[in-house]
Amino acid sequence: MAFRDIAPQAPVHVLVVPRRHIVHAGALGDEDAEDLSALFAAAQAVAAAEGIAGDDRGYRLVMNVGADAQNSVPHLHLHVIGGRSMTWPPG
Repeated sequence: MAFRDIAPQAPVHVLVVPRRHIVHAGALGDEDAEDLSALFAAAQAVAAAEGIAGDDRGYRLVMNVGADAQNSVPHLHLHVIGGRSMTWPPG
């Protein structure tokens, strides 16, 4: 499942979430390989649908684990972020 982030960090900021509950990336095991593969395939499909896939554009995939990473949702999710250059500071 995929939906737009409520506090986007870029023009494209979509969360891709597996239906099966996994707490976060630090809790992944061998038994999660199929779900993880499906998560990345969905992220590729989101990037293509949003027009940010391809060598001339690009996008960032991010998973946060734990409080120090500001992971506020206790369910594995993958951020698909793009639509602008990923320079720092943002601009």
